[in-house]
Formats: sequence, structure tokens, C-alpha cells
Amino acid sequence: MTEFLQSIDWQAILPFIAIGFAAQIVDGALGMAFGVITSTLLVSVMGVPPARASASVHMVELFTTGASGISHILHRNVDWKLFARIAIPGVIGGVLGAYVLGSVDSSVARPFVMTYLTGIGFYLLYKALTYPSEPPVKDPRLVTPLGLVGGFLDASGGGGWGPVVTSNLLIQGSDPRKTVGTVNTAEFVLTLAISITFIATVGLHAFTLVTAGLLIGGVAAAPFGAWFAKKIPAKTLLLLVGIVLTATSFFSLYKAIG
Repeated sequence: MTEFLQSIDWQAILPFIAIGFAAQIVDGALGMAFGVITSTLLVSVMGVPPARASASVHMVELFTTGASGISHILHRNVDWKLFARIAIPGVIGGVLGAYVLGSVDSSVARPFVMTYLTGIGFYLLYKALTYPSEPPVKDPRLVTPLGLVGGFLDASGGGGWGPVVTSNLLIQGSDPRKTVGTVNTAEFVLTLAISITFIATVGLHAFTLVTAGLLIGGVAAAPFGAWFAKKIPAKTLLLLVGIVLTATSFFSLYKAIG
């Protein structure tokens, strides 16, 4: 074990650990953006080829979502009734998305999805600025379609579960802390189903230095994200979700049509 640790080029792997840590802090606290942040930084800053970056992110998410889910459960951030309502359709949508990935060009639909999410981000910013001190928490009604669409986009488009599901549940009046914790925990089940489907249809991707760094940083950050979600006031949490969603969606839209 000692020889293995000494053989690792820590100077080369540290940037990827930092990227994984930072992205998971945001994702664990706000319920979205791990894939977007890591993919953007890997490709645009570190110069990692897009295909390799996508493979690394999907592999790492299987572990980070598990660690994040456990942390949210321990911090009592999970609404188990809502969990069942989004996890089951999410898995169905994710498996379907993984199967059709090879035959459907998701890049065609991506600009439209990003435009929609940018608009949702601006609306969440408005909601945060007008958020009452003691808002009534509503039971979201539109849940199953969100799970299906979010799971499908996550598998076929390389991301979308958090932005689609978290943002729309918040718009319906769901409790921000419970929403973030529940969506994060359900994402582990979704990622597991998608990963199994990809392994069965495509095969295992190589475990690279990039993957190892993201994995170390992401798993280390998972408990902190859940803690932040529990401690940040609902109005602030809603504002942060709106900022992150607007920024990442607008950037993805720019990349898609640029």
C-alpha cells in the first residue's frame, strides 16, 4: 500500500482533486452542477479531451453521489416519500436514455434544454429576492415526469438530473433543504442504474489519473456539502441555486450554439 501511494504523481493529481472537491461542495449543497463544473474545468482549463472528461465524470459520480446521499441521510435532509416519487421514474428515464444514446443526437436538444434552464434560473433568482420570511411549504404535484425527463437527460446528454429536478421542485414550493438532500440521494440510485446500463452496452472505461483525482476530491467533499445544505437559510439556498443554475446553463448554452 505504501509503495502504491509513493508511486502516485501527487503533483499531477492535485489539480483534479481540487476540481472534484470544489464541484462536490457546490453539488452537495445546492443539488446540482457536479458534472457541469468538472467537465468545464477539465476541458477548458486542464485540456482534457471531452470524451475522456465525460467518461471520468460519470465514473466518479457513482461514488460521489453515494457518499453525498449518506451524508444527507445522516443530516436528515431527505424526504423519503418524495425520494420514492422521483427515484423510480428517474431510473426508468436514465436506463432509456443510456440505451438510446448511441442512436439519438442529444446535442440537437441540448440548446433548447439549456435555454429553458437559464430561464428557470432567472425565475429562481426572482423567487429568492421575494422569498417571505416564513414561506408555506407545498407538496410538489409534478414529480414523476420530472424524474423521467431528468433521468433521460442525465444519461443521454451527460447531465441534467440536478438542474431539471431540483429547480422545478423548488418552483413548486418544495422545502429547499429537503429538496436538495432528496434529489442528491436519489441521484445515487439513478447513477447506479445508468452506470450498469453503460457497462452492459459499452464496457468499462479506463480508470485514469483524472478519474482518481476527481474521486478523491469528490468523496472528501461530500459530507461538507450536506452540512452546508442543512445550515444555509432557505432564502440564501434558493438564491445560490438560482445563481449556479443561471451561470452554468447560460455557459452550456453558449458552448452549444457557439
